[in-house]
Amino acid sequence: MPRFAGKYGVYVVLKGYRTLVATPEGKTFINPTGNPGMATAGSGDVLSGMIASMIIQEENILDAILAAVYVHGLSGDIGAARLGERPLTAGNIITYLPAAMKALS
Repeated sequence: MPRFAGKYGVYVVLKGYRTLVATPEGKTFINPTGNPGMATAGSGDVLSGMIASMIIQEENILDAILAAVYVHGLSGDIGAARLGERPLTAGNIITYLPAAMKALS
């Protein structure tokens, strides 16, 4: 993953239980938030939208990606704490975004 990011000069986000972010400079970051319940249809779409939104708002692309990945996982963690991992849906991740943002402020 870091070699791909470096070779093509891109950022790579590998969504998973511990989402990975690789930079064009060869650095890899492991996100500490998130849970297996987020392996559900549409969860990656939510993350993609969050990344796009954060890139528009932030000057630093890496900071934007890392923030989006962290908040996405935190929202999923809040949803899992309230509902359990099994019933978690992409819609729940969106529902708990305000709670995740509030937890960070």
